[in-house]
Amino acid sequence: MDFIIDFFNNLFFGSGIAHSMIILAIAVGVGVYLSRVKIAGISFGVTWVLFIGILLSHFGMVLDGELLHFVKEFGLILFVYSIGLQVGPGFFSSFMSGGLKLNAITCIIVLFDVLVAVLLIFTTNEGVDTITGIMSGAVTNTPGMGAATTAYKDMFGHDSANIALGYSVAYPLGVIGCILSIIALKFIYKGEKKFNREKNNDVDIQRLSLEVTEKGVTGITLEEIRKRNNLNFIVSRIIDKATGHCDIANSKSKLALGDRVLIICNKDIQERLVSLIGKPVQQEWIKFDEELISRKITFTNHKLNGAKLGKLNIRNEFGVNITRVHRAGVDLAPTAGFRLQVGDIITVVGHENAINDIKKMFGDERKYLDHPNLIPIFIGIALGCILGSIPLTGTLISTPLKLGLAGGPLIVAILVSYFGPKMGIVTYTTTSANLMIREIGITLFLACVGLGAGGEFVDSIVNKGGYMWIFYGAIITVVPILVAGFVGRYVFRIKYNTLAGVISGSCTNPPALAFANQQSKGGDTAVAYATVYPLAMFLRILVGQMMILLFC
Repeated sequence: MDFIIDFFNNLFFGSGIAHSMIILAIAVGVGVYLSRVKIAGISFGVTWVLFIGILLSHFGMVLDGELLHFVKEFGLILFVYSIGLQVGPGFFSSFMSGGLKLNAITCIIVLFDVLVAVLLIFTTNEGVDTITGIMSGAVTNTPGMGAATTAYKDMFGHDSANIALGYSVAYPLGVIGCILSIIALKFIYKGEKKFNREKNNDVDIQRLSLEVTEKGVTGITLEEIRKRNNLNFIVSRIIDKATGHCDIANSKSKLALGDRVLIICNKDIQERLVSLIGKPVQQEWIKFDEELISRKITFTNHKLNGAKLGKLNIRNEFGVNITRVHRAGVDLAPTAGFRLQVGDIITVVGHENAINDIKKMFGDERKYLDHPNLIPIFIGIALGCILGSIPLTGTLISTPLKLGLAGGPLIVAILVSYFGPKMGIVTYTTTSANLMIREIGITLFLACVGLGAGGEFVDSIVNKGGYMWIFYGAIITVVPILVAGFVGRYVFRIKYNTLAGVISGSCTNPPALAFANQQSKGGDTAVAYATVYPLAMFLRILVGQMMILLFC
């Protein structure tokens, strides 16, 4: 009997590889299982892994300090690097057009988060590390907490349990407070129905069938029509009125009165195209499939990775038309300046023989995508760690600033995923592979944070005034959102659904996004979330460590 007791005691409370793997597996496994639980329709996601880690360490199930530190940092690096690969392709384009206003609101939210946190530092007895942890939990941003933890260790040579404790206490209300703030903002949108009818710049790819009735567009090429009117649209097919024959359009095609055309364009220019070309008609394009067929081709030719569509001269050379490109869950308009990336799913329309030729050119070898491209991942991580370790000196802080093991890999991942295809480097990672790397990274990180901080959790709440941390977190959550809500409504004139997406993205808060999506019928919320998420994640990681470096 004593042998059995000693056996299990060594497994759960001892040391060694088996002990460490068992404790990590329990923390991650139970935490991920509980992440499926919803309370009033709200889930705290993988943050349950953190709570389970705290619980295990409270009862003495801990890991060796060096091993704990390595696994925690390794998990954080995997997580932020996979995030960078995901958001990189759209990071710079998110600042264009309407995205500039949305990202400006994100900057306002982050700025006021910091201002409120700094005010709490100087008006309470809490340490900078505690308030920084509370701030990260209040905006549900784990990488920011990781960056702050790394910066603290670089500065003082040891970890701060208060960062993780503050994060843990503030996180639940950070989720709920964001949702309640979104609900509260409805009161300043009393004229919402009228307001939602105002013009917006949301991108929505549409199919438009028109009959040519305007003489001004006849006898000139489609390319000339686009240039004269400064419009970005694609004519996919043309039905000749005289012969009834349907053919693929290219930049040299000319229109005649009575022709019918199928146009692919953004929703916001539909009315202009109707005025320019002719009246909308009901046209069954599917009956021409015997002549023209539509196929989805997966782009896998790494030799053409990053090539511009206009340079390939596809319509004139092959007689096929590219109507849209599907990338990372989003449909994109394939303009002449559009750069192809390995993994793009391209919709082409044309004759069967021509489509077979284009398939050979694009590759369409899906097995190629199943093979992981590990070189960009590990070389990128190495470069990120190097970048994160470079000390940046300045006059405002005594300790040299470092981007750290969160900021460095994140920046390199964004740059690699954005500029890699332009340089012919294949950076494609399947959605499932990226998600797997990201989830493994974040669960390992959270498990180790919980296992490292849990021994002090109850004492901090009961004896060290930790209950006040909940109140501090609520202030950091709510005040910046309400300020940004007024700015978004009355200064930038942004719709409520769009603003809800901006707030969810600025707080990197998926539960808030899920709630906001349930309240809206269109896709405005999700589009706004995706637009601001890259910048928000980037700022949160940098702000987390800047708080430590500037005020500790």
